[in-house]
Amino acid sequence: MARIRALRLGPIEAIEESTTQPRDQVSSSPERSRLPSQAQLVRPRITAGIPCYNEERFIGNLVLQTRRLVDQVIVVDDGSQDGTSLAAKAAGALVVDHGSNKGYGEAISSCFQAARKTDTDILVTLDGDNQHTPDDITALISPIVRGEADIVIGSRLLKQSPQTNIRRYRRLGIKVITWLCNVGSPVKVTDSQSGFRAYRRSVLESVNLTDRQMGASVEMLIKARKKGFIICEVPITCRYHSESSEQNPVSHGLGVVLAVIMFRLRNMWPANGASTGGGIGGNGQDAVSQQSASR
Repeated sequence: MARIRALRLGPIEAIEESTTQPRDQVSSSPERSRLPSQAQLVRPRITAGIPCYNEERFIGNLVLQTRRLVDQVIVVDDGSQDGTSLAAKAAGALVVDHGSNKGYGEAISSCFQAARKTDTDILVTLDGDNQHTPDDITALISPIVRGEADIVIGSRLLKQSPQTNIRRYRRLGIKVITWLCNVGSPVKVTDSQSGFRAYRRSVLESVNLTDRQMGASVEMLIKARKKGFIICEVPITCRYHSESSEQNPVSHGLGVVLAVIMFRLRNMWPANGASTGGGIGGNGQDAVSQQSASR
């Protein structure tokens, strides 16, 4: 894995310091001892990546809110049939247009590719249907800014906010998929499917996604922990509403479950036949910490 580089100074406002520190941090990789110091991580350049499909009614306001907190907003229009691209451009976003619907995983990959072409230090991803609150971005990136993490997950189940209204079937699905992602690994997260995340640039440069659909969220975690990246969680607010983007819960859930099992098995038995730490029951170079609440 490439050496983690120091983050350059940028025009973003100073990041507020959190009063709590991540717990239970594990570091089995030599790279972890070379995390940048806090002095090197002040005022990094932040990019927000927003994958979208038919979100004309929300994307303009979301881009405007997000631009207050980041240096650049990239919207990936995954084949929308409405005015999503026009609304995003009018609000000041850089738009990547897929032309046709390719899936969530492809849209996230396009966010990564677009960010790599710029001088981005930290990429924040959030959904385009107004479920996520841009005001949570500061807390989301803080562990990376302090040099304590490489990936930060905004967890819907960690110290749940009163504004977070998750239906029971969705909560159950999150827990089942997350259990499959966690089982046998020293890395334990509470929300493996959250799309509200922050990534250090070195993660974008080291991890390539292959899943075209929602399994990409878990694929990223499995591959990142195998490479020894530190994963952290912070609580977020998630607002489900009548116009939220939502797939059939049965087909969506089964698709993600199969994707998780496939990725875990691939990491157990790679091409050379040697077991690795990313698979079920592995003991690879995994690191995780949580902030602001216990499991």
